[in-house]
Amino acid sequence: MKKIKSIGLVAHDARKKDMVEWVEFNGKRLGRHRLICTGTTGRLVEEVYDAKYPELHVDIVKLKSGPLGGDQQMGALIAGGELDILIFFIDPMTTQPHDVDIKALERMCSVYNVVIACTRSTADFVISSHLFEEDYDPVVSDYAGYLHRSV
Repeated sequence: MKKIKSIGLVAHDARKKDMVEWVEFNGKRLGRHRLICTGTTGRLVEEVYDAKYPELHVDIVKLKSGPLGGDQQMGALIAGGELDILIFFIDPMTTQPHDVDIKALERMCSVYNVVIACTRSTADFVISSHLFEEDYDPVVSDYAGYLHRSV
């Protein structure tokens, strides 16, 4: 991970307000990094920067909406080594029609040792770490044995 991180921002509908508040509170710190968002979350994050931080020129990439393929796009970025941190505010009280995609994202973060925060508290701890502003070399598991197994 380079000093400038690629950070995925995703929020279920019931948690979008939390994401907006979190981005408003941490806008300057997040604004130094590349933000990659799914659908509506990306639009809302862009609105925060336009309204509250117009002086910042933030790199915001907007993917498709989660249920329309944005979750898979985010997963592809993880698999390709293009995402360092995923902040995913999950609504634990509502069944999601794309729940399998969400589980796949969580699994991809585990496989590739990508930082994932699913609550505001965890997200606060992640961006408060001194490692957030530094280069960092995460340990990634070697899956060569799995790839070369006899089937």
